[in-house]
Amino acid sequence: MKATLRPGLASSFRYTVPPHRTVPHLYPEAAEFQVMPEVLATGYLVGLCEWACIDLIRPHLDWPTEQSLGTHVNLSHVAATPPGMTITVSTRLDAVDGRKLRFTVTAHDGVDTITEGTHERHVIDAARFNAKVADNLERRRV
Repeated sequence: MKATLRPGLASSFRYTVPPHRTVPHLYPEAAEFQVMPEVLATGYLVGLCEWACIDLIRPHLDWPTEQSLGTHVNLSHVAATPPGMTITVSTRLDAVDGRKLRFTVTAHDGVDTITEGTHERHVIDAARFNAKVADNLERRRV
């Protein structure tokens, strides 16, 4: 982690919702989802907020050797956003506690606030993490 990774960093991230990020596309094998409205799925909203946080901190990490993984999400989803609308996700790094990072996240689709909340990520050494995952996978095969 670089010395520039400090609380107070903030940015905005824009994303235009495509049709394949709507509820029916979240789990295509789930018949229940297929009959639901074509609006941004909460699962994709969570991923979008994670992406915005990664985008904020990436210049302050030794990327791609250092990366970050989401460990806690506390987000509302209070407005429906149809395809074609552009979402602006605003992120602020509130705390750096060792490798644990805490963010405030809000998102607006140009009409409504669609989410507010917090997110935590942990900075990882990618090679070491991937080695642990491979070891865990190998132990499960035994």
